[in-house]
Amino acid sequence: MAIVPDDKDWTWVLERPCPECGFDASSVSPESVAGRLRANAASWARVLQQSDEVVRRRPADDVWAPLEYACHVRDVCTLYHERLALMLAEDDPLYPNWDQDVTAVEERYGAQDPAVVSRLLRDAAAGLADAFDGVRDEQWFRTGRRSDGARFTIAGFSLYLLHDPVHHLHDVSGHRGP
Repeated sequence: MAIVPDDKDWTWVLERPCPECGFDASSVSPESVAGRLRANAASWARVLQQSDEVVRRRPADDVWAPLEYACHVRDVCTLYHERLALMLAEDDPLYPNWDQDVTAVEERYGAQDPAVVSRLLRDAAAGLADAFDGVRDEQWFRTGRRSDGARFTIAGFSLYLLHDPVHHLHDVSGHRGP
């Protein structure tokens, strides 16, 4: 379910448009990420209002159903909210590992209630958006690290994050761009 060709080399998503979803970080300011997250969450609500047959259907065995992608986006918003809080509170924190595929199985993404997922995704995106709205001036340059050594500033982190829900909305609806 990876959204990048090589997640260890994450910088590509900040350097050039995504060939699949069209996301172009160079056209997005970090200050606009909060509003874009809120708008993206509203689009997920529309996706999850479709029939159960559509929402739960996997297009292929190795491709998530819209409901599973929505659960993932919800969890990404929650995780990135935690990571943003760490970056604002600590100097150059190291984030705990997160295995998205293990989480999908353990949390039974495909068995969750679409209406509940929609509400929780909206709330998680709103909480993260509110946190980004609170980032000021020099805070955009604070850093944090993943366990693989990738280092982000909050500005880069915000754009890297935004690609995930945008890309997955494209996966389920064909919508291009933020």
